[in-house]
Order: sequence, then C-alpha cells, then structure tokens
Amino acid sequence: MPALQHILHITWLVADLPRARAFYEGILGLAPDPARPDLGFAGVWYTLPGSQQIHLMALPNPDPTEGRVAHGGRDRHVAVAVAGLDELAATLQQAGVDFTRSRSGRAALFVRDPDGNTLELIGI
Repeated sequence: MPALQHILHITWLVADLPRARAFYEGILGLAPDPARPDLGFAGVWYTLPGSQQIHLMALPNPDPTEGRVAHGGRDRHVAVAVAGLDELAATLQQAGVDFTRSRSGRAALFVRDPDGNTLELIGI
C-alpha cells in the first residue's frame, strides 16, 4: 500500500503578487527561488529547509476572503516551524500585521497573508 511521506509544497492564490511578495519576503524574510519555470502566469516559489516550498500563484481565487473567522486556527491553514518566533511576532507588530496566538498554549501564532491565506507559525 502506498504511504504518504511528507509535504513538498503548498500553494496559495494571490490577487496582487507584488503585495504578496512584500509580505513573504519583506516580513517573513523568505527569498524567491530562481528555479521556478515560466508556467504561463505570474508567481513565485520560496524554498524552506528540507526542500519544502511555498508557491504563490497570481490567479483568480474562487474562495471568498471576506467573512473568514478571526482566529486562523479555526480556518484552513498550513503550519510552519519557525526559529525566532518572538522576533517574528515583533516584526509583525511593527509592520501592523494582525495575528493571534495559539489557544492551545503552544508557542505558536496565526497570521493571514494579504490574500487571507493563513499560516500557523510554530516556535522551535
């Protein structure tokens, strides 16, 4: 029987690629991966340790971004391990980006990108 191994990438749809890049690169500190081929639409890849990736695709989003629950832990999201969670929380606050702390008591926070996609950032 096949066995799933690990996640290779997640993909978020974004309406405004420069605005999304400002968040992922300017606030989260990710660097674009130049290996992204021309796929016929704008986008960017970010490679994380372990060869996992976040893909942004500048394509129409069929999902509503309004009316989502305030706490991202109660919405679909991806969890990413973060070294320096408190430093990142301070960066988010300084940039005026809203986030909520995990309600489980873990060292984690939930933040939405400019398109409403939720990341759970878990301190390691």
